[in-house]
Amino acid sequence: MEIRCSQCQGFELEPGFVEDSGDHSRGYARWIPGPLQRGIFGGAKRLGRPRFQIDAYRCRACGHLELFAPHQV
Repeated sequence: MEIRCSQCQGFELEPGFVEDSGDHSRGYARWIPGPLQRGIFGGAKRLGRPRFQIDAYRCRACGHLELFAPHQV
């Protein structure tokens, strides 16, 4: 699959990832479908919801990030 930048239509996108360095994080972010719902302590309710790996690509020409969530983890 050839990915194009949705901002400048460039083809030079470099792969990377979105880091999550919050408390109890695993070091990488995940995408969870549905609206954000917070629990009684303010954290996001995630129990029983699927989680998807975020694939990130940065356009070398304009710096725009393209994010995709194709794989459930």
